Amino acid sequence: MQTALTADVLAAAAQIIDGPTDELLIRLSAATAELIPHRAVAQLASQCASTPVTTHGDPALAEAITGADLAGLLGVVTAGHPWQGVVPIAGSTHPVLAVASDRAPRGSVVVFLRYDETPAEAGTLQALWDLVTAHMYRLTLEREPGALAQNRAVAQARADLAAELGEAHATTLATFLGVLRNQRIDDTSARTMTVELALNGLADLRTDTQRDRVWSGEEPSGKAFERLADSLRALLRHGPVDLELDAPGNDRLIPAGVAHRARVAVRSVVLAMLTQDRVRRIRVGWRWTGTDLQATVRDDGPGRLEDVLDLGQLAERLRLHADDLDLDAVPGWGLTARITLHAHETAPTHTTTSDSLAALGTRELEVLERLAQGLRNRSIADDLHISESTVKFHVANILTKLAVTSRTQAAALYLATA
Repeated sequence: MQTALTADVLAAAAQIIDGPTDELLIRLSAATAELIPHRAVAQLASQCASTPVTTHGDPALAEAITGADLAGLLGVVTAGHPWQGVVPIAGSTHPVLAVASDRAPRGSVVVFLRYDETPAEAGTLQALWDLVTAHMYRLTLEREPGALAQNRAVAQARADLAAELGEAHATTLATFLGVLRNQRIDDTSARTMTVELALNGLADLRTDTQRDRVWSGEEPSGKAFERLADSLRALLRHGPVDLELDAPGNDRLIPAGVAHRARVAVRSVVLAMLTQDRVRRIRVGWRWTGTDLQATVRDDGPGRLEDVLDLGQLAERLRLHADDLDLDAVPGWGLTARITLHAHETAPTHTTTSDSLAALGTRELEVLERLAQGLRNRSIADDLHISESTVKFHVANILTKLAVTSRTQAAALYLATA
């Protein structure tokens, strides 16, 4: 039986990789149609500037899938552990099976949009996707290095710009909704306030570029934080959520690029927190150490990481800049996001040394220690009083920071160096 299964996997793999690369998803869909019945299949290739998202299947669904729909899964899908659940895609919710592979440095994710939520055996799919990822990475290595580097640089710049524009639009729309949903504001006043907010938003679009040019080198930490505070006050002014601000205690100069990335990241976290139920308070603060900017955002919501999948997209963007996002979700107590941005960007290293553990945060070390003890995600979550989704997020970060491809390798490194 095992021999027959292995032969089927190899035959399916040969069918998938044998042909033009731009038709790979078509062959993948055909080869897996009986194993996992699906309406459409999509791949997120964030390192590719020309086609970061490729899809195939029902045209009404496949053509509507965007990178924003898929990127939220990046922080919760771990290589070797297929994820099944329901996520919003193309304007409605769909049952999906997501499979990630670590057979390439940046990894790869494929998502099957299924007909129903029936649990599926995904072991064969994992093996297939590992083979396909390794094959595609080998083809990538054979490309001209200069063209490949340019392709990745363009992809990263475009992803950053798209994320910032999306975050800005989301902030404006959320502010509108806060006014329109406020029962204490009559219709005429709400309409007047919404028009005023729209005009202010258009004015900000025209002045932001000029204002950033003024602070093109460095800006005082307090002024940089106040710019963030102004945008958050406007966002939360007409809603039920109270904003608490912990301003930096000094006005030391901070690189403008770092301050800008911090504002974008913090607003993204706040917007994600607002999508949860029962959030009544959000506290925001940051501290500039002279080399790193450390921002913290806390809420008093339900404390379930699965409620804020959009943060997976932010975590991936930060990793591209060698920055970090650490999430701690405690059921019943809320979510805490810690963002660390470095003044001097460095390419993430893939060298494993005795100092590798120094890159891990306190919570990540606690998770890794328990991984080394052989505990599974559920046991780690119970031991640390956090959600299982939070554990998965930490494990994904640990594998990335240690430049290893499995939990076993991470545990071995910890035992050898701790």
